[in-house]
Amino acid sequence: MSEKMPISKKLSKRNYAPAPRFIAWIYKTIMLDIVGRKYKPKFHIIDDVNDCDGPCFVIFNHLSRIDHMYVMGACYPRVTNMIAGHSEFYRKKFSFIFGLNKVIPKKNYSPDKLTIAATSKVIKKGGCVTFAPEGLASDYGGNKPIVPGTSKMFKHFKVPVYLCYLEGQYLQNTKVCLDERFGETHATMSLLFSKEDVERLSVEEMDDIINAKFRRNEYAWNKEKKIKWKTKGRICHRLEDFCYKCPKCGQEFTMKGTGDKIECSACGNGATMDDYYQFHPYENAVIPESPFEWVEQERMDIIKEIRENKDYYFEDECQIGNLDDYKLVGNNKTSFIVGEGKIRVDHTGMHYKGTRNGEPYEFNVDYRSLYTLITEVDSSFFNFYLRGEYFDVFPKHQTVGKFCLLVEEMHRYHVNFYKNFPWNNHMYEGLELGIDLKNEEK
Repeated sequence: MSEKMPISKKLSKRNYAPAPRFIAWIYKTIMLDIVGRKYKPKFHIIDDVNDCDGPCFVIFNHLSRIDHMYVMGACYPRVTNMIAGHSEFYRKKFSFIFGLNKVIPKKNYSPDKLTIAATSKVIKKGGCVTFAPEGLASDYGGNKPIVPGTSKMFKHFKVPVYLCYLEGQYLQNTKVCLDERFGETHATMSLLFSKEDVERLSVEEMDDIINAKFRRNEYAWNKEKKIKWKTKGRICHRLEDFCYKCPKCGQEFTMKGTGDKIECSACGNGATMDDYYQFHPYENAVIPESPFEWVEQERMDIIKEIRENKDYYFEDECQIGNLDDYKLVGNNKTSFIVGEGKIRVDHTGMHYKGTRNGEPYEFNVDYRSLYTLITEVDSSFFNFYLRGEYFDVFPKHQTVGKFCLLVEEMHRYHVNFYKNFPWNNHMYEGLELGIDLKNEEK
């Protein structure tokens, strides 16, 4: 009797070739023409990826859980091989379709030789590979910096790179509320780098161009477009996951979003939000223009706070989850709960102390290997890879938003490989930043 093969080994042994052509037709017919009709997608093709005779990449700014639908639609009838999060291949609902579509796995924010090997096979056979350089969908309506060195892959393969620029998808599917909200969405396809551009530009130059092209504030965009969204009266539901600090009294975790209101239980500060995603502050309230500005102010507060307090730490009780290499996860779960304890972030890194599989367990991750956290599905938990192993962390309280900001800004303070955007340099004016790892290696 043959030994059962681990899922990870199955993934490494897959035949990664260009996806079957019928997949593109199925995707368009079912996902766009039938299911996707309710999203009112608008496609704008400036440069058609179908005019590219050979292999290419298509990248997109990652705004929601269903961005793949828009990208596949913008590429149609050309079939593409998507790169998706490695952990998603362990979920029952994706297992079959990912195999059929020849989707390529990638461990988010972690080196992955399988991704490069699989991509190489597709490109060498003239295929089109699609991925999101940010690594995960938007947390609060803006974009994240792309994974440093993304363009190294483009330099290696020397093929054209197309951009599918998305608009409105975050407002349709936010991370704080899993309701689908119907309004208006756009997908614009254009050539970002020709083969000649890829050969001419440096990795750093291409990374900078991508970050600038991805610059996004969904709330500001909607204010200009004046699109009304069907929010089911729950537009502020769980908004405090990221808007956790009261802008008036300064207390944390006193904000509560329910229905169309968000209010501070400590001082009464608050606002309503209409179906255009616009705040209407209470009398004498202090409310930022949008959740985007709200979170950016929290970020600036953290930037200063961690520099003023060398003993700073933040912690919460939590459960942790892992993947099983022989068993798929069902019931919309992302992992199997294996322990509980405390998760802590301080100046040395992120630390867990508690249990795992019924035994005492702890881990410690420093900021050279951890520069952001992954909110893969929603804002109720986060995940990361530790020496290649996947971990989910489920905090007891609604603290995910603060943990995400803290890890990013602790990294920038101590390492600064995962840099903030140039247009946010004002946040660090006169403040210390870490040593770029790239410069250390030179």
